[in-house]
Amino acid sequence: MSAELPEYYFRVRENGALVFRVDTENRQRRIEMDPIAVVNIRNGEVKPQGDRILSQEDLARIENWMADRTALLAQRDIDDIHRAVDYLNITTQWVQSKASDDQLEDVTDALLMAMHDLRSVLVRKKADRLMGKSKG
Repeated sequence: MSAELPEYYFRVRENGALVFRVDTENRQRRIEMDPIAVVNIRNGEVKPQGDRILSQEDLARIENWMADRTALLAQRDIDDIHRAVDYLNITTQWVQSKASDDQLEDVTDALLMAMHDLRSVLVRKKADRLMGKSKG
């Protein structure tokens, strides 16, 4: 472990994090993590823990973390979609070259429905974007 610990620790939760202030300046020289807030990145809410009042630095650090976390999650979303495109190509190759009739029977309807649904949404969204550009 590095000698330099962060002042704040964010325990990631599904919609945000539990925020701790890290303290090593105590008599036992132990790492203490004092919970100071709960953060919800979906609605931007920051709830202080107990009757704590957050300092401007606390709020600034939390807001920076929220911005960084939101950007990271957005990047992960697009990375997942790029992987899905790759996986569709791998699936196509599998269907073309390796899949048995029984395997195809098992997955064809589900794949066709999912692909039809995806295609319908993509075509509608593309048309919306094109119509928006032609109006402007």
